[in-house]
Amino acid sequence: MSSPWFAVQVRSKYEKNVSDALVSKGYECLLPTYRERRKWSDRTKILELPLFPGYVFSSFDVEMRLPILTTPGVVAVVGIGKIPQPVDSSEMEQIRKVTAAGYPAQPWPFLKVGQRVRITAGALTGVEGLLAQKRGENRVVLSVSLLAKAISVQVDSDAIRPV
Repeated sequence: MSSPWFAVQVRSKYEKNVSDALVSKGYECLLPTYRERRKWSDRTKILELPLFPGYVFSSFDVEMRLPILTTPGVVAVVGIGKIPQPVDSSEMEQIRKVTAAGYPAQPWPFLKVGQRVRITAGALTGVEGLLAQKRGENRVVLSVSLLAKAISVQVDSDAIRPV
């Protein structure tokens, strides 16, 4: 049976270095990346950036984590307190499938139903409310406390960000 996958927190901009070091130590690693075009005043360049900045995924036996923790650039193994917690296997499998398929992906804010959000595009830019879902569609709920009434408006998921 293979070891569970863990999220390893690393220093800023050290994702590639840590991933390479862990692979050279014999660990299975995953550093999902995406390409982004960056423009400076004198040039444009396509950069390969981590999908999860500050984290590398690695599969290892949690009881034998000292070589992981002593790798330069590693901050900690993500967990509850000092107890490492594995990444959900189905979530890890989905990330691995997307990475292997080569489809373009990009980082996205983590949104939960009930969370306060702000609309960032279109005629409703700047409007804030609570995120709701109805029949698989994202909606922003706007309340009038004095009247104890609310309305909801359907919004494209590309146009909402957490407050």
